[in-house]
Amino acid sequence: MKDKYNLTREQNIFLAKKEIYETIYNAIKLEGCNTTFPQTEKILNGINDSSVPLDDVQIILNLKSAWQYILKNIENDLDVAFICEVNKRVSKNESLDWGVIRYGEVGVRLIDGNHFIPPIPDVENVEKELQEINKIENITERAIKYYTWGMRSQLFWDGNKRTSNIVANSILIKNGKGIISIPEKYISEFNSQLSNFYKTNNDNQIKKFLYDKCIKGLSINKELEKKNKQFIRERNREERSR
Repeated sequence: MKDKYNLTREQNIFLAKKEIYETIYNAIKLEGCNTTFPQTEKILNGINDSSVPLDDVQIILNLKSAWQYILKNIENDLDVAFICEVNKRVSKNESLDWGVIRYGEVGVRLIDGNHFIPPIPDVENVEKELQEINKIENITERAIKYYTWGMRSQLFWDGNKRTSNIVANSILIKNGKGIISIPEKYISEFNSQLSNFYKTNNDNQIKKFLYDKCIKGLSINKELEKKNKQFIRERNREERSR
């Protein structure tokens, strides 16, 4: 797997902030919320909308908090403490016990009506698996692997897809490799891929789907970047010499 984008960290943070409304909107649609994009934008801007269910408002504000956390802590290592901090913000007031690795059984209903019941995670094993993910050399592959593993492992009582997405984004942004988000038009396909992955534990198809359709970046012309910056530097020198 090749990286689709090669940005500076500053460029990638700019991209993440520029796309945050769209990214959070995509995340709430993935949760089945009926809130529109304009309503989502209003709530993110601190404007009350009485037509939006309170549960949707909570999800939106929690996502905003989690995104703010990763952007302020982009240097943090990928470990249990970090992912717990993300989930604490994602599932606040939603989960049985937010920000804590799950210690009881849960089930996930699949699109065919069956249920997937993941093992109860042990925190020491989770740390070991994270260490293995951190060994993946290619950054984009590492982020996608974390995304799929985090969802299927169901590490937390609630908010696993959202937490996994935001942590995967922290990996990408830290290393300048773009952002990952499921566009609304691909939600049905994503759910089908995810359901199949839960059943088979074969992540080849869902990883290809995420790579092909869900990673966004900036197109940077390196020559023009250099030329334009050089032009400004020369103009500044001229201004100072007058």
